[in-house]
Amino acid sequence: MAEGRIPAERQRRRPTKSGVVLSGDMIVDCALRLVAQHGPDALSVRRLGAALGCDPSAVYRYFHNTDDLLLAVADRVIGESMAGFRSSDDWVADLRDMARRIHRGYREHPRIAALAAYRVTRRVHEVRAVETGIGLLLGAGFDEATAVRYYAAFVDTALGHAALDAAHLALPPERRARDDGAWRDTYQSLPADAHPQLAAVREYLPLMGENSFETALGLLLDALVARAAG
Repeated sequence: MAEGRIPAERQRRRPTKSGVVLSGDMIVDCALRLVAQHGPDALSVRRLGAALGCDPSAVYRYFHNTDDLLLAVADRVIGESMAGFRSSDDWVADLRDMARRIHRGYREHPRIAALAAYRVTRRVHEVRAVETGIGLLLGAGFDEATAVRYYAAFVDTALGHAALDAAHLALPPERRARDDGAWRDTYQSLPADAHPQLAAVREYLPLMGENSFETALGLLLDALVARAAG
């Protein structure tokens, strides 16, 4: 049996102790909520059982283990991010829209991003997103191997920035404020004789504390346009 696939007979909906009919989607909903509220340690069958009002072992009727559930949760985030996406006749605009959707989706679930942004879900929403992205690059005129390589760079840019943002958002507020303020409080005050390059750009150093996702995305898309034209 392929990993991540549960036989149909194990997917039958079953009532919990409170009479609510259990399902895989309900477990994923609960997992998203628990991780958002309590962090990664909340992703356990014991806590899921308590939150759902069912025997913890009931989770195993729908998912092999908590890692299997994590991948389902990550795929849900991808599905929510790509909901309503429609490709147009502008492949660059479509890739920009895709990247922003993926980045925004994981920023809305920062603790899931920290856990799973680097994972491969092997599920329906991820498959559909990969199909869409590679299709856009093939439509731009890239050959098959190049389209795959460039899509990997494209999606890693979106996911990598999402993971970085998630890690930053997960910091305690006082640490986050200290890090953000360092470019003003520390770097702008460095002596020019020891750090002439930093002194030359002193007034712009606070830009280092800003989110660089849009800048990186723009550079990547400009490079893709240039290579497509070439």
